[in-house]
Amino acid sequence: MKKFSIVALAALMMIGSVLTGCEAAKNTNKTQRGAGIGAAAGAVIGGVLGNNLGKGGNTALGAVIGGVVGGVAGGVIGNKMDKQAREIDQAIPGAEVERVGEGIKLVLNENAVRFDTSKSTLTATAKGNLDKLVTVFNQYPDTDIVIFGYTDSTGKVEFNQTLSEQRAASVKSYLVSKGISGTRFTTKGMGIADPIASNETVEGRSQNRRVEFAITANQKMIQDAEREAKQ
Repeated sequence: MKKFSIVALAALMMIGSVLTGCEAAKNTNKTQRGAGIGAAAGAVIGGVLGNNLGKGGNTALGAVIGGVVGGVAGGVIGNKMDKQAREIDQAIPGAEVERVGEGIKLVLNENAVRFDTSKSTLTATAKGNLDKLVTVFNQYPDTDIVIFGYTDSTGKVEFNQTLSEQRAASVKSYLVSKGISGTRFTTKGMGIADPIASNETVEGRSQNRRVEFAITANQKMIQDAEREAKQ
């Protein structure tokens, strides 16, 4: 993934240099130049990463990148996501909150969302942390959310795949039970895929037992941002 990030950054720098150096760009204001750079960079970055992650993505990062709008409207969405990301970070200090493009990648590791051993049952700790997340999600209703469930590598691959699907579904069910519309959610079980730490250690396996969220703008937020960008 680091390789793709470097390519994306290089593309952004190249596009920025070209656009700011041409005569047409010199006759525009900063907002217009930023919109042009954002749209062009979004196209290049989307193409580079899209070939590797796919539209909509099979990872939280892929899902966030797949939702890029670009341009001035993308900047409006990005500002809203900045605020939401800060509120999530304040609500759940143990969570890993990462702003990517115009969305948010959120990782709730075992310390934030705990399950009973080899089960998809949410513990009291998990419910308490999800309750904090409910408050933020309710404040920003115009987002789509993909929930990814992961396991460590202990046990059979087939069992872990099913378990990860059940855990993602369990998180969705709890959030829906708290009043969040189920239409906002999609769940995906990833099993043992994409470990973020070594499965050879207890600590590493603990980190790999996690839930990730990809938070992106829904159609209403996109339309609202496009209208605002034209004003």
